[in-house]
Amino acid sequence: MSGEDEVTRERLRRWRLVLGGQADEALGRAEGRDGAMDAAMAALYDAGEGGADGRPARRSAGLGGSAPKVARWLGDIREYFPATVVQVMQADAIERLDLTRLLLEPEMLAAVEPDIHLVGTLLSLNRVMPDATREAARQVVRTVVEELERRIAQQTRAAVTGALNRAARISRPRHADIDWDRTIRANLRHYLADHRTVIPERLVGYGRRGTAVQRDVVLCVDQSGSMAASVVFSGVFAAVLASLRSLRTSLVVFDTAVVDLTDQLADPVEVLFGTQLGGGTDINRAITYSQQLITRPRDSVFVLISDLYEGGVREEMLRRVAEMTAAGVQVVVLLALSDEGAPAYDHENAAALAALGVPAFACTPDVFPDLMAAAIERRDLRAFAERATAAGG
Repeated sequence: MSGEDEVTRERLRRWRLVLGGQADEALGRAEGRDGAMDAAMAALYDAGEGGADGRPARRSAGLGGSAPKVARWLGDIREYFPATVVQVMQADAIERLDLTRLLLEPEMLAAVEPDIHLVGTLLSLNRVMPDATREAARQVVRTVVEELERRIAQQTRAAVTGALNRAARISRPRHADIDWDRTIRANLRHYLADHRTVIPERLVGYGRRGTAVQRDVVLCVDQSGSMAASVVFSGVFAAVLASLRSLRTSLVVFDTAVVDLTDQLADPVEVLFGTQLGGGTDINRAITYSQQLITRPRDSVFVLISDLYEGGVREEMLRRVAEMTAAGVQVVVLLALSDEGAPAYDHENAAALAALGVPAFACTPDVFPDLMAAAIERRDLRAFAERATAAGG
């Protein structure tokens, strides 16, 4: 068979898998491994018979309500498809086939591919989860959390520590604290060619870095159902920030009530199981509580992560943000902290915050460490927000 024929055959094979059993007559029946892949996709995506009016019937489930059958299907898709595709199919199955109830059974959790969306679903079921399932659910959550920590911890610690060091730089350092590289750069105009040396008229260095807390950070996170991925990332970031002795990190989550999870930051899995996804939103109440945690305004960073759909008193919410900024708090408002792109959000409240000098924008986890560094150094976050928005497309 020629190379061109092989390419054509592979193209037809792929189209057959895409189109499903309805393409058997035109493209042939899928056999062997392709047949097994086709059956796995058909169980989730194939349409039922046409209705009496000739229109296609609503796509129907092929998995039924049997947990063992669904568990086998989950095992099949993990065998036949890469992890990224498995995660999409799992999410589709939970939505299309209403498998949420079955996730409360341990054999189901043993078969799933852990990912952040599955964690969000499990956290939303936290209050109704039976004890027999809870340990399996914790293991799923811990697997995802450990992967996220590997992804973000080093970059976050490096960015934040560097920002704290730069913020502590002084112009009259002790000899042991002189930053010679920056000192030489700052004094190049005093270079003496005859002596081939630089006269350091201005020394640049760092303040003595001990164990003192240099910044207070308050993360205030909306735990309404639409913020699931942001809640997961926020919990992991809060735990990483809490591990830095130069920061005093607090984590507050809210819906219509406010819960302070600061004392659980040593274990991000405990943090996440302390949340309760879903419910209403009272941003004003959450900010009111968070203000009590801020005792050094000019050394504090307040990060509100919310889609800004306020169920509380909007005018009070805006007034409190204005009070914090006037007192010197570096206020950051994120519409989302996730990889999912721009979310739905309250544009009117976002515009009102921008008028106060507090831009609201979506942020990916990979950008968040640099954002925290910018906030610690009290840089212009409006310019940062514009760059982050442009980078996100």
